[in-house]
Amino acid sequence: MSRRLEGKVALVTGGASGIGRGCALRFAEEGASVLVADLNGERAEEVAAELTTIGAKADTVVVDTSSEASCEAMVRAAVAAFGRIDTCVAAAGISHAGYVSRPADEQVGVDRMDRDDLLVLDKSLASWQKVLEVNLTGVMLTDRLVARQMVAQGEGGTIVNIASMAAVVALPGSADYCVSKAGVWMLTKVLALELARHKIRVNAVGPGYIRTSMSGSSVSHQPWVDARLKETPLRRLGEPVDIANACLYLACDESSFVTGEILFPDGGLGAGTR
Repeated sequence: MSRRLEGKVALVTGGASGIGRGCALRFAEEGASVLVADLNGERAEEVAAELTTIGAKADTVVVDTSSEASCEAMVRAAVAAFGRIDTCVAAAGISHAGYVSRPADEQVGVDRMDRDDLLVLDKSLASWQKVLEVNLTGVMLTDRLVARQMVAQGEGGTIVNIASMAAVVALPGSADYCVSKAGVWMLTKVLALELARHKIRVNAVGPGYIRTSMSGSSVSHQPWVDARLKETPLRRLGEPVDIANACLYLACDESSFVTGEILFPDGGLGAGTR
């Protein structure tokens, strides 16, 4: 039986860690050639090397998705490496303005419920704008530049945006994050309508609590974990592969009649609130 992305080219932003890395690995397992795009070039190279060990073709590019010029260079790099782009996962994002992608054991936990400077009343404008630039503008730039390439190819394609359950569930202390992810969800719907004429499908995935570097030291803080498990009906944190599998479905032909939708792999977290 053929693999679901055999012969396809995938571009994954934020591909050096967390959900992005999970998608890069899962897509490679299904036969895709993968361009790993990330702000951290060294870690992107490590992921690409990992992909080659399972027989996939992989390349890397350093990208700041909040920069249009950088996103343009990213798309050119994908075409130079593999000749085309068939699917894209826009996974690059930050949880707060000071977030820097690094291994989970090096992350510093942030309690948004107790830090007054993270609430809207006292949050700095620079912090607000940084999160919106990366999480929303960065996804828009990624999507439209990838879509332009797909339109030029004339064969359609798929785009999967990483939103969050925070797109529909308010989290005190994370207004910038929630608003950015709600924007990603609305952007996804608008682009699905605009790009349907080009046979480009655009969907989103809204993860719940996932065990990634973005969760930081919180995943080692048992009271935090216990609270999240209590909120989640399936009583576990998600893993990057849980999100990657949802993205794979939206990227491949199995979802050929699906566009403008969002999947919530959140362990049931939002079942009683959405």
